[in-house]
Amino acid sequence: MCGIAGIVSSNRTERIEEALVHQMCEAIVHRGPDDEGLLARNNVGLGMRRLSIIDLSGGHQPIFNEDRSAWIVFNGEIYNFPELRPELEAHGHHFSTHSDTETIVHLYEEMGADCVQKLRGMFAFALWDDRRQSLLIARDRLGKKPLHYALHNGKLYFASEIKSILTVTPELAEVNRAALMQYMYLGYVPDPATAFSKIHKLPPGHLLEFQHGELRVRKYWDLPEYGTHASMSEEECLEEMEARLAEATRIRLISDVPLGALLSGGTDSSTIVALMARASSRPVKTFAIGFRQADFDESQYARLVAQKFATEHHELILEPDVVASLEKLTSSMEEPFSDPSILPTYFVSCLARQHVTVALSGDGGDELFAGYT
Repeated sequence: MCGIAGIVSSNRTERIEEALVHQMCEAIVHRGPDDEGLLARNNVGLGMRRLSIIDLSGGHQPIFNEDRSAWIVFNGEIYNFPELRPELEAHGHHFSTHSDTETIVHLYEEMGADCVQKLRGMFAFALWDDRRQSLLIARDRLGKKPLHYALHNGKLYFASEIKSILTVTPELAEVNRAALMQYMYLGYVPDPATAFSKIHKLPPGHLLEFQHGELRVRKYWDLPEYGTHASMSEEECLEEMEARLAEATRIRLISDVPLGALLSGGTDSSTIVALMARASSRPVKTFAIGFRQADFDESQYARLVAQKFATEHHELILEPDVVASLEKLTSSMEEPFSDPSILPTYFVSCLARQHVTVALSGDGGDELFAGYT
């Protein structure tokens, strides 16, 4: 993952100091250990921390258009950038990198804020248009990438994590009591609220435009209504689902760094591993954790799946210090979090990071297929 942050003042005579944006980025170094990019020009400052995945040597951000009138910082991955790039080149755009990030800035030149409609992937980005003196920030359709903002004293602050905003505006650390009540009821703080009254989440499938001191948030995507698609037989539905899952898995294997999968042995992660094995010419690297207490241990199921698909399997049996682990994890969380899966997810991610930079998982399967009902 990467992280982005920045400040835009509605006062064009005000100067945003690069050191202030650097301070915001320092708060999220853990999101991007490979590189930092900063640019402060007059009343605008953009910054990012990068975990290099694509175009390792040439993807330094911010990235500009040809005349440097538009610049972008980006967190995520655009899976259809290989298809978008030749279309943009045919319209006369010249690329200076091989990065998916640059695709967005040229697409913006063609379509303005509606460029998000053509992006397929997970993303949070901020794009400054110097000609229009406007900032566009956007978040992917399902909100895989986080993005927060606050309007304070005529300046818009934005960042991947709340701590970046609080680092430079500690006065905004005012507890949102209504949001905490929602947390007690739901187990999480729903968008667009955060645990802090004056800081907001940009909801999934939304974009925000900030120009001349005016802030506008609008939805650009929503789930299709029931009945939108023609009815199909059960067999046709299964065939369509397999084809879509296979394609979704295949396009996520585009990477210039080592890639693997988190494997629990359950239906969702096992399906992903099966589709990765089908699409890959090399053994898939898989990662699983187990526990000495038999009641909690499911590592044998992960082992069976790994054997079935001949993966390069890595396994770690845990005897975790729960208290110490929770203290470490809660210090990095910015809002109350009630899902106990944070612990096994953390440990299997630590294991995977020893071998790969990117890992696919089965997260989201329960939500999509009503697994909790």
